[in-house]
Amino acid sequence: MTMLTVLGSAGGAPTRTNPASGYLLESNDTAVWIDAGTGTFMELARYIDPGRLSGVVLSHIHVDHCSDIFGLYGYLAFGPSGIVPIPVFGPAGASEHLAAFARASKEHVFHTVLDLVDVEPGSEVTIGEVEIRFRRAVHPVPALVTRFQTRGGSLVYSGDTGPGSDLVDLAQGADALLCEASIAGERSAQTYPYHLTAGEAGRIAAEAGVSSLIITHLASGVDADQALEEAASAFRGPISLALPGTTFAIGGSV
Repeated sequence: MTMLTVLGSAGGAPTRTNPASGYLLESNDTAVWIDAGTGTFMELARYIDPGRLSGVVLSHIHVDHCSDIFGLYGYLAFGPSGIVPIPVFGPAGASEHLAAFARASKEHVFHTVLDLVDVEPGSEVTIGEVEIRFRRAVHPVPALVTRFQTRGGSLVYSGDTGPGSDLVDLAQGADALLCEASIAGERSAQTYPYHLTAGEAGRIAAEAGVSSLIITHLASGVDADQALEEAASAFRGPISLALPGTTFAIGGSV
């Protein structure tokens, strides 16, 4: 069985009750941490020993999606540890950016426990039994939309993206689309171009023909019920809100 657990889903910054973006994807013995937003490392540790992670995937290097990778670094380097190095996949420039923040030279222990790998849109990698495909997102920094395929099911994750990404093509026929819905209401000429509205998330889900939609990354002040209604105006399938601590079954059993 492939399971997705929401570690945090707050858009932009964590709140008192909801960390920033982070998700745990599990398929049999494979465990992948998807985005490592602020506050999500402690939540990750509620569900698994972080030392048994199979890998990490970062959609982009904004702090609300990557900052807790340094919690994992500290745990592996100076704590109970685990099987190292753990592969960490991110967009162009991510490895240099993260190593620079840690002030990590090539010989630094940072690289002993984390194997940082930059990937481009079009790249495909495998972590355990999870096959991962990366495509182009639309964001102010290099960013990726990602498809996770297991024997049990398929999950597509938008990360942060505005309209015009490869998300529709990548999500074709997926069991679940985990999609940002940062913005309430209809898009206008003044709407921020690097995030999606809830209505756009619904339209992407409908166009891609996914089985279910999970909306996430709602900005502070966005009404969750309104976002669900706006997504449902375009997508007739099941729609859920990514609440911290919620676990979703992705596809069928293996």
